[in-house]
Amino acid sequence: MSKETDYFTCFGFPRRLTIDQSKLEAKFYELSRAFHPDFYQNKSETEQTISLGNSATLNSAYRTLRDPIQRAEYLLDLEAGAVKEIRNSPPADLFEEILELQDTLNEYRAADPTSGTGQQLRAKLQAEQLTLEQRKQDMESSLQQLFTDWDALQNQGDATSHARAERDRLLKQMREILSNRTYVKSIVNDLVATIG
Repeated sequence: MSKETDYFTCFGFPRRLTIDQSKLEAKFYELSRAFHPDFYQNKSETEQTISLGNSATLNSAYRTLRDPIQRAEYLLDLEAGAVKEIRNSPPADLFEEILELQDTLNEYRAADPTSGTGQQLRAKLQAEQLTLEQRKQDMESSLQQLFTDWDALQNQGDATSHARAERDRLLKQMREILSNRTYVKSIVNDLVATIG
């Protein structure tokens, strides 16, 4: 298995965002048996090293492709460059909400959590957490629709300028939502760490 081989090719799959999990798992176990280092114990050192490298690549590929979000981020990396960078500023539609949330978080950190004020702030932060988690779920629903649209476009195999423009539009939308989702997830994690 070459280091240049992408994870989709490792498994013999096309670059699609919807993958049959049972086929992925079956192929993973088939390839795991073929590359397992135990079968190379009596081989040359070079072959053993290659076997270890193949096993590591296979495990990484499987972990990435079985998770829809990681799969999409990986595909975006392949098709349009890195997407994983965490936003430094809130998405435009969340800007005021996040600023207010940061103020509430700071007030809560400064307050006695057992006081009436501390408990009110905690309840407010818990409500914000639920709102953000719902927003994250909404983003994931939007992503699922974009995944379906991407796969349909790829299945058409159309190389027209319209198809290329549509491809770029879908990649851009996925990148934006994934970036916003990463930001919201980070805020939710911060909330959970603060209020427990």
